[in-house]
Amino acid sequence: MSFNFASRHLGPRPSDLTKMLQTIGVDSLDQLIAETVPSNIRLKAPMGTGEEMSEYEYLTMLRKKASKNTVAKNYIGMGYYNTLTPGVILRNIFENPGWYTQYTPYQAEIAQGRLEALLNFQTMVCDLTAMPFANASLLDEATAASEAMTMLFDIKNKRRKTDKATKIFVSDKVLPTTIDVLIGRAKPFNIEVVCGDISTFQPGDDFFAVLVQYPDVEGAVHDYTALSSQCKEHEVYVIMAADILSLALLTPPGELGADVAVGNTQRLGVPMGFGGPHAAYFACKEEYVRQIPGRIIGVSVDKSGNPALRMALQTREQHIKREKATSNICTAQALLAIMASMYAVYHGPEGLKNIAETVHKRAVQLANGLQKLGYSQLNPYFFDTLTVAPDEATPNIKALAEAANINLRYDSNGQIGIAVDESTMESDIMDLLNIFADAAGKDVSDALISAPALQIQDNLQRTSSYLTHPVFQLHRSETEMLRYIKRLEAKDLSLGYAMIPLGSCTMKLNATTELAPLSWPEFSAIHPFAPAEQVQGYLEIIEELAADLAKITGFAATSLQPNSGAQGEYAGLMVIRAYHHNRGDFHRNVALIPSSAHGTNPASAAMAGMQIVVVKCDEDGNIDVADLKAKAEQYSHELSCLMVTYPSTHGVFEATIIEICDIIHQHGGKVYMDGANMNAQVGLTSPANIGADVCHLNLHKTFA
Repeated sequence: MSFNFASRHLGPRPSDLTKMLQTIGVDSLDQLIAETVPSNIRLKAPMGTGEEMSEYEYLTMLRKKASKNTVAKNYIGMGYYNTLTPGVILRNIFENPGWYTQYTPYQAEIAQGRLEALLNFQTMVCDLTAMPFANASLLDEATAASEAMTMLFDIKNKRRKTDKATKIFVSDKVLPTTIDVLIGRAKPFNIEVVCGDISTFQPGDDFFAVLVQYPDVEGAVHDYTALSSQCKEHEVYVIMAADILSLALLTPPGELGADVAVGNTQRLGVPMGFGGPHAAYFACKEEYVRQIPGRIIGVSVDKSGNPALRMALQTREQHIKREKATSNICTAQALLAIMASMYAVYHGPEGLKNIAETVHKRAVQLANGLQKLGYSQLNPYFFDTLTVAPDEATPNIKALAEAANINLRYDSNGQIGIAVDESTMESDIMDLLNIFADAAGKDVSDALISAPALQIQDNLQRTSSYLTHPVFQLHRSETEMLRYIKRLEAKDLSLGYAMIPLGSCTMKLNATTELAPLSWPEFSAIHPFAPAEQVQGYLEIIEELAADLAKITGFAATSLQPNSGAQGEYAGLMVIRAYHHNRGDFHRNVALIPSSAHGTNPASAAMAGMQIVVVKCDEDGNIDVADLKAKAEQYSHELSCLMVTYPSTHGVFEATIIEICDIIHQHGGKVYMDGANMNAQVGLTSPANIGADVCHLNLHKTFA
């Protein structure tokens, strides 16, 4: 018998449906919908997103799209590297519903396994960065850097009424993706991002922080000790964006005087996946621990006095500060952080150091070979990335590399970047040297590889220990590691045991067929900066998804950029902000937000530079329309938007929603709709049909 996807994965079963309808006192689903969803917002026609398909048809279709991606050998770097995911982690965590289906760990009693794995992540980050505190991960490196910026801006200026320090100096050798995000995040706070040569920076009273990359985007390793001392004298904070693997060999940020260390843990066993998702890390000094974004896992005791884990600190989270929050981060990249932490558990300090040394030695071998071929390599000290100066052979190099299915980094100055990684073998080094030898018309035998030596400054070679906790010492065999993973898995409530009893935008009830392609190399081994012709399958999927989402929502266009619900809120509000600014209405900065709204709503509005005005709700949680109307009139000239969740946070399709949207539009504002409950709208109504102007969707829930 053939089953379509819905019959296998979307409940309830017909027999369950009859009992449920009888229990609530209705005769049919049509009657239930008629009594639940107001008739004036119901869709009049099908969405037009195409015919359903079986799981086999779906996988066959996806295989065809995957074949349009090219799995090349990547040396692009720029914060993304190929990595070797240990099979025991790939099979038993990444591909295991006992790990990938759990609810966000608000309930410690059903999340002890994940909490321990996240505690391991924090310990790993603290050890490698030599910082006393780390959170349980953030969304990506650029977001982590921007969170550091806004946190330190708030700390620096908290007690200042005037003469605020409003500048951050960002080295022009920071990852360009990070610089772009910083510039965007800085605008609502009126922070000035000054980007330039770090060697020219002079700390002053108008600067509150400086951001450097370690090693920098071109691969060079610099000593920032003097910079940190100089900044300390002027009370300017130092943020170091550090490569996590390099810290197995390099003096860590905490020992160089950094106040905050941020970065990405992708290269610790997490596939590139065309750019994500990956778990960023955020570590800081002890005095900033109560301002740290996200959450911190801590050790406590249960009611019987036994050791237990909990989310110890989440002081900036959604339900704490709301409109006074300076961050809307309310989650962690839990699954990816757990993979990275297990990578460290499996390899331990000696294994991690061995991997880092091997990567570095490969880079030194390549540097020596290039030098013998007559090329100028610009980094006197480096970890894994070389920058080759342009010469007459440069144009030939790109053509030869492309013919060999090899991706290098080519910048606008004609320089060529080469970043080796854990997967780079000696034969790969010879392949690269062959390309450069051919381009120069030389014999590769002239580039025989000599015994490599460390190309790291003596004073920046790490001497301090790391990963000293027993958990990083005890699991060297695959069997031991497997048993450890399974012990933790058994402490959690996942879809493998039961339905998760909490409703939320973070439910992840994804089907196996949906997730299986994530392990295919045609999707997992693709660099985000690979040439466009190598990622046609990915681009096709993105275009089709964006088009389908536009049909589902009724909107004109869709962005797939935000990587969490809260980031979707922020992106939507920034679109509304840009709309008003484009019309010259810079004064429109008031956001009306119901008191029953998700806590990330006011936090996101604050981050977007808006003034939050709370709208009353009745005792059932419904918006008080009279209060909304009064406040829309009161702030008519300044009104930017309304943030509304629909169906509401308490699960109701409020019948007054069209009136609510009309009130906002009458006063020149826009309606932002929180998509946390978007799956309840699909097929019945749509945000545009209701009257919304912007909406975010949590895709992992909507299409589960």
